[in-house]
Amino acid sequence: MKLSVVIPAHNEEGSIAETVRAVATRLDQEGIAKEIIVIDDGSTDRTGEIGAQLEAEDPDVRCIRNDGPNGFGFAIRRGLKLFSGDAVAIVMADLSDSPDDLVTYYRVLEEGYDCAFGSRFMAGASVSDYPALKLTLNRIVNAFIRVLFGHGYNDTTNAFKAYRREVIETVQPLLSNHFNITVELPLKAIVRGHSYKIVPISWTNRTSGESKLRLQEMGSRYLFIVLMVWLEHHLSRGDYRRSEVAARMSHWHAGTPEVKAVPVDERPSSVDGS
Repeated sequence: MKLSVVIPAHNEEGSIAETVRAVATRLDQEGIAKEIIVIDDGSTDRTGEIGAQLEAEDPDVRCIRNDGPNGFGFAIRRGLKLFSGDAVAIVMADLSDSPDDLVTYYRVLEEGYDCAFGSRFMAGASVSDYPALKLTLNRIVNAFIRVLFGHGYNDTTNAFKAYRREVIETVQPLLSNHFNITVELPLKAIVRGHSYKIVPISWTNRTSGESKLRLQEMGSRYLFIVLMVWLEHHLSRGDYRRSEVAARMSHWHAGTPEVKAVPVDERPSSVDGS
């Protein structure tokens, strides 16, 4: 199974090289076939230049310039259109995500799960230097999402997750242009019937550059996406669940009348962890 790693980067000259090399080294140590795609999201510093150097060093690395429109969601969506692997992980460019946890995600997908979700707030997890205000808001937002969807997952807003290719195909079209894509991807995957496993992960605050998340700009955007997926879950009568879509497409291609969909596989669908 080839793993693609999408790294959105806007003005990350202080950390992008170390991030890419750490990810590449760890995956190579495990013998994992890889592809690393750096999306230079309109950077005005040396991020693009460093990305080109990394590309020259390692044939598994690509640096793609996203000249516009710019935004975290646009960068992620660009990467998800370009990746060639059997699975894809989103990794932050600021060294906050651990390459060891990326390997753990890969093993989860090898077990047969469609998605690998990490939690920074469960037994075995660790968090270093999380800003107090952001931490408080994070816990409030995640508690709201957890109650609304009843999925038992307490770190939905974290971008660092991994998905099989079929999940990325199922959750289209993606609408988020900004950091709200961090909730659109996992919530759509859950609502549309994909299996997932939750594992403890570590997180370390950046030591260079500055966070691109602007809390004052994101509240309504997060709420829009969360409510949109919630309405789909409760009002669409399963029209977008992968089993329903697969059954419809199968019968459409066969030219036979549509029948009620049945589950397409027996892979696990329960939550592991809390």
